[in-house]
Amino acid sequence: MNAFTPAAVKPPVAVAALDALDIRVGTIQAIGPVPRSKKLMKLTVAFGDHIRTIVAGMQQERTDFEALVGRQTLFVINLEPRAMAGEVSEGMVLDVGYADGLTPALLVPERAVPDGVRAG
Repeated sequence: MNAFTPAAVKPPVAVAALDALDIRVGTIQAIGPVPRSKKLMKLTVAFGDHIRTIVAGMQQERTDFEALVGRQTLFVINLEPRAMAGEVSEGMVLDVGYADGLTPALLVPERAVPDGVRAG
């Protein structure tokens, strides 16, 4: 791995700011490109008691999207729905690396857990 210098630590926030986020594990059931975008992918994600559509700007970050089907990862699910290129996203996938100019990697549980389980 190449040398990496982490970005400066952001200013402190109250624990309540983190507690306000609803971060849950979901399983990606399907994934495909958003027709009106060169960056966006539409994910169908199972959260145990419901399924959501999550739109993520990952089209140019990976080549084998089918490898993500069946994978569990973390999502923020209490964001306001957001229209993106004609699709409505009902949350946000969490990954690491993008903000630092690296190829993003999904945040995954170390073992299988029930869909919909909360982080924190």
